Amino acid sequence: MKKLFVIAILFFSIQSQSQTYVKVNAFTTLLTLPNVGIETSIGKKSTFQFDILASPWKSIKGNPGEFYIFIPEYRYHFHEKYNGFYVGAHVGGTIFNFQKWNYLNTGKYEKGFGYVMGVTIGYQTKINDKFVLDCFLGGGNQQGFYKGYYVGTTERYETAKHYNKSGEWLPYRGGIMISYKLN
Repeated sequence: MKKLFVIAILFFSIQSQSQTYVKVNAFTTLLTLPNVGIETSIGKKSTFQFDILASPWKSIKGNPGEFYIFIPEYRYHFHEKYNGFYVGAHVGGTIFNFQKWNYLNTGKYEKGFGYVMGVTIGYQTKINDKFVLDCFLGGGNQQGFYKGYYVGTTERYETAKHYNKSGEWLPYRGGIMISYKLN
């Protein structure tokens, strides 16, 4: 049911708007972290983007390294859509089975979910009628709910009864999206 809902929204936005772009982040792709998205016009100076950043790697040097970040974002363009500076606001979700940066080489990892709330600033420039480059940087507040485990076991290292909680203010998105116009 959820897949059908997402497909219906994407199909409706592609068909109802005159400008829709599919995107891939060149920077994260080089790091083997696919980041793909779709951006469509919703007003004179407004667009809506939905993108997914993923690390599908079950293990990196023996430690869990899997995460998925889903971000729907409203964007306001100061000059014109798809050409010039913009600012965006978003609330997204995360799923992870990952070793936090401050737990590297400790034999511990975290498995859970969370959400992000933040802003993005960026600049888009048209290459031609079909291609646009989108340079952006974003961040905000990340809240995670997880259970901490020892690597290679199901034994928990922390004492929280259900989920432990963690939150940080940090940059969590950025790069250069290569955008292709669908219509």
